[in-house]
Amino acid sequence: MDTEAQPTERDRSSRPSDSEEISDTEGQEGRSRFALVSRITDRLPGGRLSLTLLVFLAFLLLLNTFVLRPFEIPSGSMESGLRIGDRVLVNKLAYRFGAEPRRGDVVVFDGTGYFGDADYIKRVVGVGGDHVVCCDKEGRIQVNGRSVDESTFLYAGDSPSTVPFDVVVPDGTLFVLGDHRSESSDSRDHLGSPGGGMIPVDDVIGRADWIVWPTAHWTRLHRPDAYARVPVAEGTHG
Repeated sequence: MDTEAQPTERDRSSRPSDSEEISDTEGQEGRSRFALVSRITDRLPGGRLSLTLLVFLAFLLLLNTFVLRPFEIPSGSMESGLRIGDRVLVNKLAYRFGAEPRRGDVVVFDGTGYFGDADYIKRVVGVGGDHVVCCDKEGRIQVNGRSVDESTFLYAGDSPSTVPFDVVVPDGTLFVLGDHRSESSDSRDHLGSPGGGMIPVDDVIGRADWIVWPTAHWTRLHRPDAYARVPVAEGTHG
């Protein structure tokens, strides 16, 4: 005879099921979280509104630090595409995870020690290894022996450059120019300065991808096709 007590129907029915136990646990955790939020809002002047504002500000801080950064155009050096007072969004992830700046990109960089103690915005004309020359017989800039037609973004009436130059861009650096060449202080003007007018890729903050203010000027910034046919520099791969 089996001497172990057999559970009766009443015993089984009186025990909470697993799902009921889980449900009770989740309910306790939910109530605990709700109570924590309530305690925080009770101590904050302004209650839930203040807490919501703090969370939103923290989100903006993280976004600005790691992903996107607004930048106000300080001068006319990138006209007519970017005007004084325009605000652009700088994509800080554009050159992370192995990506590199490309010819034609509009980049924001820290010019400390090279251009001046400020952030600047210019267009990339040459990358590491490129041979950049001004100018060919038609007055166009040449990159790796290929003449570049910059008419789609160059400021109306400007020549590609009134300053002749013939440079090879060191690896890990960029040769940059403003679109409004007659109003731009750029790599041409710093060839005799420390760094030879080149911008270290490590000092690039990010790529300007959108004009977001004023709203009438809202647009996405695209890499022009002008550099698409420029050959890879000798001695480099890609």
